[in-house]
Amino acid sequence: MKNKILTVIICFTIAGCSSNAQKQENKTVTDMDPQFDLFKANFIEELWKVYPTWASSQGYHKYDSILVVPNDASRAKELTFSKTNLDLLKTFDLTGLSDNNKTDYYMIENQLKSIDWAINEQKSYEWNPSEYNVSSAFAEILNGNYDSLDVRLRNFNLKMANIPAYYQAAKNNVKNPTLEHTQLAIDQNLGGISVFEKDFHEALNKVHFGEHEKQMMEANARESVKAINDYAEWLKKLDNKTPRNFRLGKELYAKKFEFDIQSGYTVDQIYEKAIAHKKELHQKMFELADKLWEKHIGGSIDVTLGKKGKVSKPTDSLELIKQVIDKISEKHVKPEEFQTAIEQQLPVLVDFIKKKDLIYIDPSKPLVVRKEPDYMAGVAGASISAPGPYDKNGNTYYNVGSLSGWDKEKAESYLREYNHYILQILNIHEAIPGHYTQLVYSNQSPSLIKSLFGNSAMIEGWAVYTERMMLENGYDDSPEMWLMYYKWNLRSTCNTILDYSVHTKNMSKEEAMNLLVREAFQQKTEAEGKWKRVSVTQVQLCCYFTGYTEIYDFREELKKQLGDKFNLKQFHEKFLSYGSAPVKYIKELMLKNPS
Repeated sequence: MKNKILTVIICFTIAGCSSNAQKQENKTVTDMDPQFDLFKANFIEELWKVYPTWASSQGYHKYDSILVVPNDASRAKELTFSKTNLDLLKTFDLTGLSDNNKTDYYMIENQLKSIDWAINEQKSYEWNPSEYNVSSAFAEILNGNYDSLDVRLRNFNLKMANIPAYYQAAKNNVKNPTLEHTQLAIDQNLGGISVFEKDFHEALNKVHFGEHEKQMMEANARESVKAINDYAEWLKKLDNKTPRNFRLGKELYAKKFEFDIQSGYTVDQIYEKAIAHKKELHQKMFELADKLWEKHIGGSIDVTLGKKGKVSKPTDSLELIKQVIDKISEKHVKPEEFQTAIEQQLPVLVDFIKKKDLIYIDPSKPLVVRKEPDYMAGVAGASISAPGPYDKNGNTYYNVGSLSGWDKEKAESYLREYNHYILQILNIHEAIPGHYTQLVYSNQSPSLIKSLFGNSAMIEGWAVYTERMMLENGYDDSPEMWLMYYKWNLRSTCNTILDYSVHTKNMSKEEAMNLLVREAFQQKTEAEGKWKRVSVTQVQLCCYFTGYTEIYDFREELKKQLGDKFNLKQFHEKFLSYGSAPVKYIKELMLKNPS
């Protein structure tokens, strides 16, 4: 009996020691976080000194009047910032940080290493002239509502002082640029001149500055316009006998994927997953198209046969899918109604989400649908411009490409691509509950790092995930909508195949068009636009499928783990509460506390 009592006492003593040790360990972890939080605060303040334009875009307006001249000195400053903070990071023991701070640690480390890689290895500042464009940063000052107009205009004016030096540095940097980026730089810079010629002038007429001050500002604006025009003309006349190929190449591509996407998968694994997914989607689309054939085409008269025979069903599965999609795509809005249709669709999406209780939508955060600004044209037909975490109450802009000036054939092709069904999916993706919703949540994240260093695969992956999630919950559960959804989802899948193949496997334009038009069922106008996009961007097109795959697979894993305890709304809100962190880190944190 004494032995048993002694054993029990020893067990309790050991348990007590173990408990005390655990408490001590937890105390150590807790004690490390304030030091790391202080490091983060200092790191961010130094970050904004190096990248003041980025600071302004995030709603931090202390350095609005500064325009960095992109020369050797500024790049040296970036490299010093990177090395200094990487050395400081090494002073922190990861085991002494909380889970949330570990994620911030990894994200800061990735950002700093990518700075060094971009300057020393990628060197796009030499071959991509479109990196030099001041219009967007100046337009944000005019469009903002964070301070009085007179304060913003004076910062605008001070910032203009460096524009001539900025474009002179750009000319000094550019060496053997790609033809594609050269043309993009010309188009976008010339498109942005209106910010200085028109928008600034109109804003200046709204304030009560003295005549001398106004004249000085107008003179600075004219000098800015001259510098932009000179840069565009210089690019047009550039004696570029050996232009760089726009393809990034396998080695640089893999490294850029690693830094930009931060996936749990390698780029080769994602490519193989995309190939397999394309095959799965083709099978699902064939099954739906086969059922929809009779309803939409089966009773039609073959114009080549007159009244003698009906259209025969194709034996080729891709041709069958294409014909059904083409027929359904005839239902679309008129060119002049495109933006209006988008505006009218958004309240419908909000009502559906509320009814199904899928996620909380904050009604106090404004979403403004607007014509895409000229300085943004040439890359995407629709996009979201969201306020940064310092300007949480600022407007989020839904930028819609204009069809103004398009010929009838081109406009019809575009509208068939964004037909009655796909236009709704586009709105889900770009706005509600896609990008707009996610970025509102991101700005509420307690971690500024996760908001500032937003991971593109998480951001785009969430938007792609919501498309399927909405349909799964009964949003227009028609076979036509599902067929069009699969077509749209095939776009994300083929984005990855296209991007990887073009930049690492030398895919030709002809091969790309075959992939996009025949295998992804895209309209020619859309496919042409995608080819232009893949020729001026790298890796970005991979983020849609990569992020979607990781989010959807994680959700299904958690559903199996929790069973009846799984709640979709709770999953969505908890997932988004971690800000725009890479999915692999969000997954790790949520699995530690799944309920």
